[in-house]
Amino acid sequence: MLRVRTIVAVSLIALTVSLPSQLAAQSKGKGIRLWNLTTATISGFQLSPAGKTDWGPNQTLNDKDKEVDHDERLRITGVEPGRYDAKVSYRDSRQCVVRDIEIRADAVFSIADKDLKDCNK
Repeated sequence: MLRVRTIVAVSLIALTVSLPSQLAAQSKGKGIRLWNLTTATISGFQLSPAGKTDWGPNQTLNDKDKEVDHDERLRITGVEPGRYDAKVSYRDSRQCVVRDIEIRADAVFSIADKDLKDCNK
């Protein structure tokens, strides 16, 4: 009986020690992601520090088909957490701006139709 208790205790200790590191490894690899909740497919997505127009690279090039469909997530690279404006482009040549997006490390941020401002063709 003592042997069974020892095995159970050792197993619980091993689980307690390894579980947090496994969870951290799973969440650590996700990175920053955009969730497209607009009703159209995004063909271009660029970020600039909030209030500026220093547009970075087209993030849709990170996607295998180079576009972000409705309800699809896109991995954002080369961006530090902070506040950004985004330039969103669509297939029909329309471009819109989304202002003051908060981007957090290893988190998903979303853009919906209601967020689109200053749209032009």
